[in-house]
Amino acid sequence: MTIKIKRGHILELSISDMAFGGKGVAKIDGFTVFVDMGVPEDVVTARITKKKKNYAEARVVDLLSASPFRQPAPCPYSGICGGCKWQFLDYQKQLEYKRSHVQESLEHIGGMQGVNVLPTLGSLKQFAYRNKMEFSCSDKRWLLPEEMSRETVEPGFGIGLHVPGTFYKVLDIDACLLQPERGNEILDDVRAYIRSSPAPVYGLRSHKGYWRFLMLRHSVALDQWMVNIITAIEDQKTVAPLARLLVDKYPEITAVVNNITAKKSGVAIGEYEIHLAGKSTITERIGEFEFDISANSFFQTNTRGAKTLYDVAKRFAGLTGAENVVDLYCGTGTIAIYLSDMAKSVVGLEMVTDAVQDAKKNCEKNGVGNVRFITGDIRFTMDQIETVPEVMIIDPPRAGMHKDVVKKVLELAPAKIVYVSCNPATMARDLALIKDHYTVGDVQPVDMFPHTYHIESVAALIRK
Repeated sequence: MTIKIKRGHILELSISDMAFGGKGVAKIDGFTVFVDMGVPEDVVTARITKKKKNYAEARVVDLLSASPFRQPAPCPYSGICGGCKWQFLDYQKQLEYKRSHVQESLEHIGGMQGVNVLPTLGSLKQFAYRNKMEFSCSDKRWLLPEEMSRETVEPGFGIGLHVPGTFYKVLDIDACLLQPERGNEILDDVRAYIRSSPAPVYGLRSHKGYWRFLMLRHSVALDQWMVNIITAIEDQKTVAPLARLLVDKYPEITAVVNNITAKKSGVAIGEYEIHLAGKSTITERIGEFEFDISANSFFQTNTRGAKTLYDVAKRFAGLTGAENVVDLYCGTGTIAIYLSDMAKSVVGLEMVTDAVQDAKKNCEKNGVGNVRFITGDIRFTMDQIETVPEVMIIDPPRAGMHKDVVKKVLELAPAKIVYVSCNPATMARDLALIKDHYTVGDVQPVDMFPHTYHIESVAALIRK
């Protein structure tokens, strides 16, 4: 008998696998159901939330029999907040599933069988590992289930993280376990200040108000904190007292800035920046190199994990000091600088002008003289590479390489490519485009984001 599956139905399901994207997989007469909050070997009742021709989506209602891989989530917001949805899954199993997701992407998307995907390198810390957090302000906060029945609960101001599927309400959180505890203390003080401020909180529907975001950055190496307060308009009389309060209370806060943006898009980047207290940057260290990080700089959000990732890239590159290296999508130059002590020369290509300016400053800071940068669209600036590199580093955004960039890579034909990826699907697609010309060697997954399904990977490729 075939079970008819409709939206709203509650079904008993046995979870058999974990899909890329973090959802459990169940089968009903061969039909696939992706179950949010499901763990392999769970038996659950789940409500169907979406029904498509080839699959359905569901959410756990009751846990009938718990998987041996299930563990209590330490965060009270687990299952509500969309930030780290795998807290209930044993960490070693997280690493295993991340490796399998990389392997499956290479096989099913890239059509590459037998690639040696190594066991995932775990994060040195599973909590308090993030060096950057962004918290949104809203005039409407998301009420927790236990708050719904309380008449005294006010559904107004909240500062925290978005609940999946909502854009105008935020979950007002006391603490995020992914950042160091000092960050939660700063968050609490900022919340109290905003609550007592006469300036209105920004409405994500009305697009009116003053307070928009709080961004916190932390230097692991030097234990420095940056506080970036994002507001809709410039008003130093309102925000400057908050900056003074924070630097007086916390000696670790060495930089406070105010980014101002009137744009309606929910992005915590200012159209311009005002320096409020301390410096305008904090300093982080990866290995022997130091990097100055400004409010809007890109920097890997797991500093300890970044060193692991860059060490793998360095090992796969196999540099002897004689190689010319090209680093595509070099950003602020962290990988280029990290490889510079083992290379003859490094050329970094990046289209974001501000990132290149940061990269040049970081070279000066570290006394690195064998790295230069080319600014502009990589599709066109690759023509400016004068010497065919022995090694090419490719670290593209989540969308992967543009097809024109792939063509240019094949024209340059470096002897060795080290591909660094934050998305197994686009990595598999890109490697499939060059597999006729390059042999894919080891692929090393590196976990930078514990308790999420996200995974970084480094692939070694040798020209045939």
